[in-house]
Amino acid sequence: MNFIEGRRVVTDGEQQANSITRYHVTQFYREQIINSGYYDQLKYIVEPSFDEFESPGNLDTSGEHDNTVLPGLQHKYAQTGLMLVTDRCVSYCRYCFRKRIVGKDSDEIATDFAQIAQYISSHPEMTNVLLSGGDPFVLSTAKLDKILDHLLPIPNLDSIRFGTKAVAYQPKRFEDPALPALFQRIHEAGKAAVIVTHFDHIGEISVDAERNIRSLRAQGVQFLNQSVLLAKVNDDSEVLAATFAKCHQIGVRPYYLFQGRPVKGASHFQVSLRRGLEIVHGINQRLSGLEKTFKYIMSHYTGKIEILDRGADGRVYMRYHQNKTPEKIGQIFSRPHVEGACWLDDLPEG
Repeated sequence: MNFIEGRRVVTDGEQQANSITRYHVTQFYREQIINSGYYDQLKYIVEPSFDEFESPGNLDTSGEHDNTVLPGLQHKYAQTGLMLVTDRCVSYCRYCFRKRIVGKDSDEIATDFAQIAQYISSHPEMTNVLLSGGDPFVLSTAKLDKILDHLLPIPNLDSIRFGTKAVAYQPKRFEDPALPALFQRIHEAGKAAVIVTHFDHIGEISVDAERNIRSLRAQGVQFLNQSVLLAKVNDDSEVLAATFAKCHQIGVRPYYLFQGRPVKGASHFQVSLRRGLEIVHGINQRLSGLEKTFKYIMSHYTGKIEILDRGADGRVYMRYHQNKTPEKIGQIFSRPHVEGACWLDDLPEG
């Protein structure tokens, strides 16, 4: 098996356990999607599809392999570092295709946190880090505390972010009595503690998730949400508008709606750019002004690109949202629209 992080010996048992045709979902999440009233949509996130066998793309599920500067650290944007603190998840979403690492230890990533801290300290333009990779909340709170030992003394960092789907998959994780002290450490170091949730559908926002979010907000933790536009799941203006409105209601600010990447084994979730723009227009028609906080983003390997609209001239207009080259940020550019295009590389230059 070839992993994007490198090669290693894989036993027959591991191949069997991580087969494309298997899926692992926490009992809570299984009950949530069955009882949510949205089972017909949410089942696509977790249940196998034969379309996966023929799906194009590559296996770099982060889309950012070329920006890895140290084992476990990607520096794709000037101000942000992505720390791959674990390659495990509490469960998995099929569009991510990292199901091979669910529920087991892996040696794919050997992260040297001291080396990472040294790198961040030597790059004063880096103001925040996102703990990710798999889901940081599969790690014990004690392990997260040890990671913070390396990050909190760095003066140029003003926020520590945790990217997680566990709020939906395993809300009991956030009832850990040790967690408040972890977030308090971050606050006492003069930094913001931010949890980036990953609600793709209003059916994932359970009563338990809402209770935990409100409790953590009362402790000073900030919440942002990013959603991925997924065919058959949430490619519907009404569903996404309801999701974003619910997020705002419970104090979670939606900030990105991602155009799905062409990941091998998951590209059947892609929605065309034309349809994506139609959905965004429909979302904005349904939301109040205060709720329109999201951007429609394509996380391309060259940087994050905001998708603005399709003009009367038949071109798709976009804006550089984050980029290694600061001069590019905010610049608007366009490419000719091609029917069925889902990705920047599907659009011809010129």
